[in-house]
Amino acid sequence: MRPVTERDIRASFVNCTKGEAKRLTVPRDLAGRPWDDLDFLGWQDPAAPERAYIVAEDGDGFVGVALRRAAQSGRVRRGMCALCLTTHTAGGVSLMTARKAGRDGQQGNSVGSYMCTDLACSLYLRGKKDVEPGARLPESLTLAEQVDRTLANLAGFLRTVTG
Repeated sequence: MRPVTERDIRASFVNCTKGEAKRLTVPRDLAGRPWDDLDFLGWQDPAAPERAYIVAEDGDGFVGVALRRAAQSGRVRRGMCALCLTTHTAGGVSLMTARKAGRDGQQGNSVGSYMCTDLACSLYLRGKKDVEPGARLPESLTLAEQVDRTLANLAGFLRTVTG
């Protein structure tokens, strides 16, 4: 992913108002992010852990989506991220919902998907972030093919938000 600025991030959001985009918490470490290892930028709001954000490249620009993390149930179980297919236990995967863009979102419609709670899919794919044993199942796909699959899964989710 090419590096993004705070201005790029705030301008990219499609499912929140300009005022909400202006007030959201942007990561302070943008300059230090491993951009060569990221397929998209994802982060949780440190001030409000139930809020998360994704910014992905879209042609010459970026598309950003504000997410809400569903409350975790008390049961400990394994879940799989719909984007990168990494499995996690106890809170490592969360149901993330996004208000739809445009009139549908204004009417309260939303979509959801199970995703890595920390949105570090790119780092899990590349082995740059540790997961518990068995979390990344052996695959015959190359890293490039896994990245393509993850980006295709993300693009599908973003289409449901913007469509």
